[in-house]
Amino acid sequence: MTTQTATFGAGCFWCLEAAMNQLQGVETAISGYMGGHTQNPSYQHICTGQTGHAEVVQVRFDADVISFQQLCQIFFCLHDPTQLNRQGNDVGTQYRSVIFFHNEQQQQEASQLMAELSQQQLFAAPIVTELSPASTFYPAESYHQGYFLQNPNQGYCQFMVAPKMAKFRAQFTALLKKH
Repeated sequence: MTTQTATFGAGCFWCLEAAMNQLQGVETAISGYMGGHTQNPSYQHICTGQTGHAEVVQVRFDADVISFQQLCQIFFCLHDPTQLNRQGNDVGTQYRSVIFFHNEQQQQEASQLMAELSQQQLFAAPIVTELSPASTFYPAESYHQGYFLQNPNQGYCQFMVAPKMAKFRAQFTALLKKH
């Protein structure tokens, strides 16, 4: 087993965390914060947009089962990487599209995939996903962990997360954990 870590910010972390936890080879996907300048930020602090952190999901995965590149492809499927500092109605730098790379290989693979996606013109506008070195990861409060699974009837989950999850499950069926 080759355990690695990947960290992605795709706007609100509830959808990305729920999807990543359903993948074969993913040991854990934890919602949290990265990329800011304050220590031990809270959700309330993050929401001000003044800490510099992004809402992220940190993924520990077995690279012998699922690759970093596959995780990146799922990341790009689950959000709009052409929106700068926002995802839909969620606006602010805390909702930016970002890949925090943990080593040079991840940086190269993410950069190459972004170039390929841009060349293929799959999106109506240029990709604005930030590519930055990983920094200190702060896990989000416990009520954010597994939020979508625990709150499927909550309004945001019904109207924003559920459709993305349905698209994800249809597109990546072969990569889902067998229950």
